[in-house]
Amino acid sequence: MSSGETVPLNPNAARLAYDSGDLEASKGFHDKRSQQGGANEEHSPGGDSIKALIFGGLDGILTSFAIVAGAAGGGMSVSVVLVLGFSNILADALSMGVGEFLSSKAHNEWVLSERLREKWELENYPEGEIQEMIDIYTERGMSKEDATKVINLMAPYKEFFVDVMMAEELQLQVPEDDHKWAAFKEGIVMFFSFFFFGSLPLLGYVIIPSVHPELTNDELFHAACIITGIVLFFMGCVKSMFSASHWLGSGLETLALGGACAAVAYLSGQWVEEKTGEHVG
Repeated sequence: MSSGETVPLNPNAARLAYDSGDLEASKGFHDKRSQQGGANEEHSPGGDSIKALIFGGLDGILTSFAIVAGAAGGGMSVSVVLVLGFSNILADALSMGVGEFLSSKAHNEWVLSERLREKWELENYPEGEIQEMIDIYTERGMSKEDATKVINLMAPYKEFFVDVMMAEELQLQVPEDDHKWAAFKEGIVMFFSFFFFGSLPLLGYVIIPSVHPELTNDELFHAACIITGIVLFFMGCVKSMFSASHWLGSGLETLALGGACAAVAYLSGQWVEEKTGEHVG
């Protein structure tokens, strides 16, 4: 690489510096970004989709295992478990993916409509909007004199000031121009995450019998419990990478909550079987 070329910044450098408590690395990152003319601090590329990934994965595996646990509690056969499981997982994955896309798109469109309203108010009654922002900054601890200076400095830059009003007055983050594509990607992530993780407890009923055909339905259910427990703990650990939680505590928390959901499903299946006196499959 020639001496004149600019070395690209690692978007994770600020996070790594924070996690390790390396003040010099943090200073170096910000100084280098300033030298390269960067105004915005980029975040981890996967951060925007992590909610859909974690939510879809947890919902998928818990939905799938709830079906398995309920079927096992109700004494259903393996074939019934597989039919109910895979048909529900595919339908629910599609529903969750479409729902994530539509809900994200609707939220972003609502935020943009609120921005249009704020912009209209600023254009037609700037004194009132400026005074509102001064009052907000004053309530947060600024002196009235300093708040007035700060707001009057920002107010002439109308597009910028409207975004500040959105964040400070309405606590809303203005979406990017490509928000529809971002919402679509979140829907895709949700679909595949839900379907992949939701399939894991069911795959035990497909793969394990081909290797150990002598296993009973109860033993297959125990295998599904182990697989589900491992995946829940793993997902909790992954979730901790995007928060301040310790990986062990996050993993155990996810495992405990998921286990509680599975226990409810299993006991519900047993209760229904006892009340109806029917053994399906």
